Amino acid sequence: MMKIAIAGIGGVGGYYGGMLAKHYANSEDVEVYFIARGENEKAIKQNGLKLETKNGSFIVHPKLVTSNPNEIGIVDLLICCTKGYDLEQSIQQLMPCINSNTVLLPLLNGVNSAERIRAILPNNEVWDGCVYIVSQLAEPGVVKETGNPPRFVFGCKTGTDKKLKAVEKVFTDAGITTTLSDNILQAMWEKYLFLSPSATITSYTNKTMNEIAASDEYKKLLRQLISEIKPVAEKLGVLVPTDAFERTVDVMTKLPAGATTSMHRDFQKGKATELDSLTGYVIKLGKQFGIAMPTYEMMYEELKRRSR
Repeated sequence: MMKIAIAGIGGVGGYYGGMLAKHYANSEDVEVYFIARGENEKAIKQNGLKLETKNGSFIVHPKLVTSNPNEIGIVDLLICCTKGYDLEQSIQQLMPCINSNTVLLPLLNGVNSAERIRAILPNNEVWDGCVYIVSQLAEPGVVKETGNPPRFVFGCKTGTDKKLKAVEKVFTDAGITTTLSDNILQAMWEKYLFLSPSATITSYTNKTMNEIAASDEYKKLLRQLISEIKPVAEKLGVLVPTDAFERTVDVMTKLPAGATTSMHRDFQKGKATELDSLTGYVIKLGKQFGIAMPTYEMMYEELKRRSR
Protein backbone atom coordinates (compact mmCIF):
# COMPACT_ATOMS: atom_id res chain seq x y z
CA MET A 1 0.00 0.00 0.00
CA MET A 2 1.30 3.46 -0.98
CA LYS A 3 -0.20 6.24 1.09
CA ILE A 4 -0.18 9.63 -0.65
CA ALA A 5 -1.23 13.00 0.81
CA ILE A 6 -1.64 16.17 -1.22
CA ALA A 7 -1.29 19.35 0.84
CA GLY A 8 -2.94 22.37 -0.75
CA ILE A 9 -5.95 21.62 -2.94
CA GLY A 10 -5.80 24.61 -5.26
CA GLY A 11 -5.23 24.70 -9.01
CA VAL A 12 -2.21 22.39 -9.00
CA GLY A 13 -2.94 20.19 -5.98
CA GLY A 14 -6.60 19.94 -6.95
CA TYR A 15 -5.84 18.78 -10.48
CA TYR A 16 -3.14 16.23 -9.70
CA GLY A 17 -4.77 15.13 -6.46
CA GLY A 18 -8.08 14.84 -8.29
CA MET A 19 -6.60 12.71 -11.05
CA LEU A 20 -4.99 10.41 -8.47
CA ALA A 21 -8.14 10.19 -6.35
CA LYS A 22 -10.25 9.35 -9.40
CA HIS A 23 -8.04 6.49 -10.58
CA TYR A 24 -7.33 5.01 -7.16
CA ALA A 25 -10.80 5.44 -5.65
CA ASN A 26 -11.25 1.68 -5.13
CA SER A 27 -7.61 0.65 -5.15
CA GLU A 28 -6.07 -1.72 -2.63
CA ASP A 29 -2.59 -0.48 -3.59
CA VAL A 30 -2.82 3.33 -3.32
CA GLU A 31 -4.66 5.60 -0.86
CA VAL A 32 -5.06 9.31 -1.63
CA TYR A 33 -5.63 11.94 1.06
CA PHE A 34 -6.35 15.66 0.69
CA ILE A 35 -5.17 18.30 3.17
CA ALA A 36 -7.35 21.39 2.68
CA ARG A 37 -8.63 24.24 4.79
CA GLY A 38 -11.63 26.47 5.30
CA GLU A 39 -14.45 26.59 2.78
CA ASN A 40 -12.52 24.35 0.39
CA GLU A 41 -12.27 21.57 2.97
CA LYS A 42 -15.94 21.97 3.83
CA ALA A 43 -17.07 21.86 0.18
CA ILE A 44 -14.99 18.76 -0.64
CA LYS A 45 -16.25 16.96 2.46
CA GLN A 46 -19.86 17.68 1.49
CA ASN A 47 -19.78 17.26 -2.29
CA GLY A 48 -16.38 15.86 -3.28
CA LEU A 49 -13.90 17.71 -5.47
CA LYS A 50 -15.24 18.67 -8.88
CA LEU A 51 -12.54 18.69 -11.53
CA GLU A 52 -13.41 20.49 -14.78
CA THR A 53 -10.94 19.59 -17.54
CA LYS A 54 -10.80 19.96 -21.30
CA ASN A 55 -11.61 16.25 -21.47
CA GLY A 56 -14.73 16.50 -19.33
CA SER A 57 -15.81 17.05 -15.73
CA PHE A 58 -15.99 14.59 -12.86
CA ILE A 59 -16.28 14.49 -9.08
CA VAL A 60 -13.77 12.67 -6.91
CA HIS A 61 -13.72 11.60 -3.28
CA PRO A 62 -10.34 11.00 -1.63
CA LYS A 63 -9.88 8.50 1.19
CA LEU A 64 -10.13 11.49 3.53
CA VAL A 65 -10.10 15.27 3.29
CA THR A 66 -9.04 17.13 6.42
CA SER A 67 -7.20 20.18 7.71
CA ASN A 68 -5.73 18.08 10.53
CA PRO A 69 -2.69 16.01 9.46
CA ASN A 70 -3.02 13.93 12.66
CA GLU A 71 -6.14 12.34 11.16
CA ILE A 72 -4.07 11.01 8.25
CA GLY A 73 -0.95 9.84 10.03
CA ILE A 74 2.35 8.87 8.40
CA VAL A 75 2.37 8.82 4.58
CA ASP A 76 4.81 7.44 2.03
CA LEU A 77 4.60 10.43 -0.31
CA LEU A 78 3.71 13.99 0.70
CA ILE A 79 3.03 16.24 -2.29
CA CYS A 80 3.28 19.89 -1.24
CA CYS A 81 1.19 22.28 -3.34
CA THR A 82 0.96 25.16 -0.91
CA LYS A 83 2.15 28.65 -1.79
CA GLY A 84 5.89 29.31 -1.61
CA TYR A 85 5.56 31.93 1.12
CA ASP A 86 3.84 29.33 3.35
CA LEU A 87 6.31 26.49 2.76
CA GLU A 88 8.27 26.37 6.02
CA GLN A 89 5.15 26.92 8.13
CA SER A 90 3.29 24.25 6.16
CA ILE A 91 6.05 21.66 6.66
CA GLN A 92 5.92 22.23 10.42
CA GLN A 93 2.15 21.73 10.38
CA LEU A 94 2.51 18.56 8.29
CA MET A 95 4.96 16.85 10.67
CA PRO A 96 2.30 14.33 11.86
CA CYS A 97 2.37 12.89 8.31
CA ILE A 98 6.16 12.61 8.14
CA ASN A 99 8.66 10.06 9.38
CA SER A 100 12.16 9.24 8.17
CA ASN A 101 10.78 7.15 5.26
CA THR A 102 8.39 9.81 3.95
CA VAL A 103 9.32 11.27 0.56
CA LEU A 104 8.43 14.93 0.07
CA LEU A 105 7.69 16.32 -3.39
CA PRO A 106 7.05 20.07 -3.65
CA LEU A 107 5.13 21.23 -6.74
CA LEU A 108 5.50 24.94 -6.10
CA ASN A 109 6.39 27.84 -8.32
CA GLY A 110 10.11 28.54 -8.04
CA VAL A 111 13.27 26.46 -8.10
CA ASN A 112 14.44 26.31 -4.47
CA SER A 113 11.52 24.59 -2.70
CA ALA A 114 13.30 21.26 -2.19
CA GLU A 115 16.35 23.08 -0.84
CA ARG A 116 14.17 24.88 1.71
CA ILE A 117 12.50 21.62 2.81
CA ARG A 118 15.86 19.84 3.16
CA ALA A 119 16.94 22.59 5.56
CA ILE A 120 14.11 21.43 7.85
CA LEU A 121 14.26 17.69 7.11
CA PRO A 122 17.89 16.92 6.17
CA ASN A 123 17.45 13.15 6.55
CA ASN A 124 14.41 12.77 4.28
CA GLU A 125 14.29 12.24 0.55
CA VAL A 126 13.06 15.50 -0.95
CA TRP A 127 12.52 15.37 -4.70
CA ASP A 128 12.21 18.21 -7.19
CA GLY A 129 9.17 18.52 -9.40
CA CYS A 130 7.52 20.96 -11.74
CA VAL A 131 4.22 21.02 -13.55
CA TYR A 132 3.03 22.61 -16.78
CA ILE A 133 -0.62 23.39 -16.26
CA VAL A 134 -3.14 26.22 -16.48
CA SER A 135 -5.61 25.62 -13.67
CA GLN A 136 -7.19 27.39 -10.74
CA LEU A 137 -9.55 26.91 -7.83
CA ALA A 138 -12.65 28.44 -9.43
CA GLU A 139 -14.64 28.20 -6.19
CA PRO A 140 -14.47 26.05 -3.06
CA GLY A 141 -14.48 22.42 -4.16
CA VAL A 142 -14.15 23.19 -7.87
CA VAL A 143 -10.88 23.13 -9.85
CA LYS A 144 -10.89 24.24 -13.49
CA GLU A 145 -8.13 23.21 -15.91
CA THR A 146 -7.65 24.98 -19.24
CA GLY A 147 -4.83 25.52 -21.71
CA ASN A 148 -2.45 22.93 -23.11
CA PRO A 149 -2.48 19.31 -21.87
CA PRO A 150 -0.91 19.28 -18.37
CA ARG A 151 2.55 17.74 -17.86
CA PHE A 152 4.35 16.63 -14.72
CA VAL A 153 8.16 16.33 -14.46
CA PHE A 154 10.03 15.14 -11.38
CA GLY A 155 13.30 13.59 -10.27
CA CYS A 156 16.13 13.52 -7.75
CA LYS A 157 19.77 12.59 -8.34
CA THR A 158 20.07 11.17 -4.82
CA GLY A 159 16.60 9.62 -4.68
CA THR A 160 15.90 5.90 -4.27
CA ASP A 161 15.48 4.50 -7.77
CA LYS A 162 12.79 2.03 -6.72
CA LYS A 163 10.69 4.77 -5.10
CA LEU A 164 11.12 7.14 -8.05
CA LYS A 165 9.96 4.51 -10.52
CA ALA A 166 7.06 3.45 -8.31
CA VAL A 167 5.76 7.04 -8.15
CA GLU A 168 6.25 7.44 -11.90
CA LYS A 169 4.01 4.39 -12.43
CA VAL A 170 1.40 5.64 -9.96
CA PHE A 171 1.08 8.95 -11.82
CA THR A 172 1.24 7.44 -15.31
CA ASP A 173 -1.40 4.82 -14.49
CA ALA A 174 -3.68 7.66 -13.31
CA GLY A 175 -3.58 9.19 -16.81
CA ILE A 176 -1.11 11.95 -15.91
CA THR A 177 1.54 12.76 -18.51
CA THR A 178 4.65 12.12 -16.42
CA THR A 179 8.41 12.38 -17.00
CA LEU A 180 10.98 11.01 -14.56
CA SER A 181 13.93 13.25 -15.43
CA ASP A 182 17.60 12.43 -14.90
CA ASN A 183 18.37 16.18 -15.15
CA ILE A 184 15.67 17.75 -13.03
CA LEU A 185 17.66 20.99 -12.56
CA GLN A 186 17.43 21.64 -16.30
CA ALA A 187 13.71 20.80 -16.33
CA MET A 188 12.99 23.07 -13.34
CA TRP A 189 14.86 26.00 -14.84
CA GLU A 190 13.28 25.57 -18.26
CA LYS A 191 9.97 26.35 -16.59
CA TYR A 192 11.43 29.01 -14.32
CA LEU A 193 12.96 30.84 -17.29
CA PHE A 194 9.39 31.34 -18.50
CA LEU A 195 7.60 31.73 -15.19
CA SER A 196 9.86 34.19 -13.38
CA PRO A 197 9.88 36.87 -16.13
CA SER A 198 6.18 36.26 -16.89
CA ALA A 199 5.05 36.49 -13.27
CA THR A 200 7.20 39.55 -12.70
CA ILE A 201 6.02 41.49 -15.75
CA THR A 202 2.32 40.58 -15.54
CA SER A 203 2.30 41.64 -11.89
CA TYR A 204 4.30 44.82 -12.52
CA THR A 205 2.20 45.98 -15.49
CA ASN A 206 -1.10 44.47 -14.27
CA LYS A 207 -1.59 43.02 -17.76
CA THR A 208 -2.47 39.53 -19.03
CA MET A 209 -0.13 37.28 -21.02
CA ASN A 210 -1.90 38.17 -24.28
CA GLU A 211 -1.60 41.89 -23.56
CA ILE A 212 2.14 41.57 -22.86
CA ALA A 213 2.70 39.65 -26.11
CA ALA A 214 0.74 42.23 -28.13
CA SER A 215 2.62 45.29 -26.87
CA ASP A 216 6.04 46.41 -28.15
CA GLU A 217 6.60 48.39 -24.94
CA TYR A 218 5.90 45.41 -22.67
CA LYS A 219 7.83 43.01 -24.89
CA LYS A 220 10.87 45.26 -24.56
CA LEU A 221 10.64 44.99 -20.77
CA LEU A 222 10.16 41.22 -21.06
CA ARG A 223 13.24 40.93 -23.25
CA GLN A 224 15.27 42.81 -20.62
CA LEU A 225 14.10 40.46 -17.86
CA ILE A 226 15.03 37.40 -19.90
CA SER A 227 18.43 38.87 -20.78
CA GLU A 228 19.09 39.33 -17.04
CA ILE A 229 17.96 35.88 -15.86
CA LYS A 230 19.72 34.02 -18.70
CA PRO A 231 23.31 34.41 -17.38
CA VAL A 232 22.14 33.44 -13.88
CA ALA A 233 20.78 30.15 -15.22
CA GLU A 234 23.93 29.55 -17.24
CA LYS A 235 26.07 30.01 -14.12
CA LEU A 236 24.16 27.06 -12.63
CA GLY A 237 24.91 24.90 -15.65
CA VAL A 238 21.48 25.28 -17.24
CA LEU A 239 21.33 25.27 -21.04
CA VAL A 240 19.32 28.31 -22.14
CA PRO A 241 18.04 28.41 -25.74
CA THR A 242 19.21 31.40 -27.76
CA ASP A 243 15.59 32.12 -28.70
CA ALA A 244 14.27 32.11 -25.10
CA PHE A 245 12.55 35.47 -25.59
CA GLU A 246 10.81 34.39 -28.82
CA ARG A 247 9.66 31.15 -27.19
CA THR A 248 8.23 33.02 -24.22
CA VAL A 249 6.28 35.42 -26.44
CA ASP A 250 5.02 32.50 -28.53
CA VAL A 251 3.68 30.72 -25.44
CA MET A 252 2.05 33.92 -24.17
CA THR A 253 0.37 34.49 -27.54
CA LYS A 254 -1.14 31.00 -27.61
CA LEU A 255 -2.58 31.06 -24.09
CA PRO A 256 -6.35 31.53 -23.69
CA ALA A 257 -7.62 35.12 -23.57
CA GLY A 258 -7.28 36.55 -20.08
CA ALA A 259 -4.68 33.99 -18.96
CA THR A 260 -2.14 35.34 -16.50
CA THR A 261 0.16 34.13 -13.74
CA SER A 262 -0.87 33.04 -10.26
CA MET A 263 1.34 35.76 -8.76
CA HIS A 264 -0.46 38.39 -10.82
CA ARG A 265 -3.83 37.02 -9.65
CA ASP A 266 -2.66 37.20 -6.03
CA PHE A 267 -1.63 40.84 -6.48
CA GLN A 268 -5.03 41.60 -8.03
CA LYS A 269 -6.80 40.01 -5.06
CA GLY A 270 -4.62 41.77 -2.52
CA LYS A 271 -3.32 38.44 -1.20
CA ALA A 272 0.16 37.39 -0.11
CA THR A 273 2.31 36.62 -3.16
CA GLU A 274 5.27 34.51 -4.27
CA LEU A 275 7.30 37.62 -5.07
CA ASP A 276 10.39 36.44 -3.20
CA SER A 277 10.38 33.01 -4.89
CA LEU A 278 9.72 34.25 -8.42
CA THR A 279 11.47 37.62 -8.49
CA GLY A 280 13.56 38.15 -5.38
CA TYR A 281 15.36 34.79 -5.68
CA VAL A 282 16.66 35.71 -9.13
CA ILE A 283 18.10 38.94 -7.74
CA LYS A 284 19.68 37.01 -4.85
CA LEU A 285 21.42 34.67 -7.30
CA GLY A 286 22.43 37.62 -9.48
CA LYS A 287 24.20 39.27 -6.54
CA GLN A 288 25.85 35.96 -5.68
CA PHE A 289 27.23 35.65 -9.21
CA GLY A 290 28.00 39.35 -9.70
CA ILE A 291 25.39 39.79 -12.45
CA ALA A 292 23.66 43.17 -12.83
CA MET A 293 19.85 42.97 -12.77
CA PRO A 294 18.51 46.52 -13.05
CA THR A 295 15.12 45.61 -14.58
CA TYR A 296 14.45 42.85 -12.08
CA GLU A 297 15.48 45.10 -9.20
CA MET A 298 13.31 47.99 -10.41
CA MET A 299 10.21 45.78 -10.72
CA TYR A 300 10.94 43.97 -7.46
CA GLU A 301 11.13 47.21 -5.49
CA GLU A 302 7.86 48.44 -6.98
CA LEU A 303 6.10 45.12 -6.36
CA LYS A 304 7.40 45.00 -2.79
CA ARG A 305 5.83 48.42 -2.28
CA ARG A 306 2.48 47.02 -3.46
CA SER A 307 2.73 43.82 -1.42
CA ARG A 308 0.87 43.09 1.76
